[in-house]
Amino acid sequence: MANAGDRGLAGLEAERRRLQGQLAAVGDFRRGSLTASYRRCGRPGCACAVPGHPGHGPIHLLTKSVQGRTVTRAVPPGPALEKTRREVDSYKRFKAVVEQIVEVNEQICEARQLAHPQEAAPDVQWEAR
Repeated sequence: MANAGDRGLAGLEAERRRLQGQLAAVGDFRRGSLTASYRRCGRPGCACAVPGHPGHGPIHLLTKSVQGRTVTRAVPPGPALEKTRREVDSYKRFKAVVEQIVEVNEQICEARQLAHPQEAAPDVQWEAR
């Protein structure tokens, strides 16, 4: 992405509006990651006990962090799995677009500061916590 000196303020604002339009089009989303796992049941006579057998499954799991704790739930195969997959993919797009909006907003702030230095906020000293 170009920096504030490479594009005018109007171009940056147009880019922000374009990105905001993309954000509005993201649709339903959920955070987390979707994985497939195979498990062995532990019964000695089961096919999964044979060396090289992958085990029972796949069991699809949606894992996410909630208030610092990992939460995992099974997602049934079929339409629910496909819907969850789409929602997780949409969250990745949401995060990417938000990051782009933040970058463009920072460039807009820099461009405005360069255009009107008398209105610039004083330097802020950040405190480490």
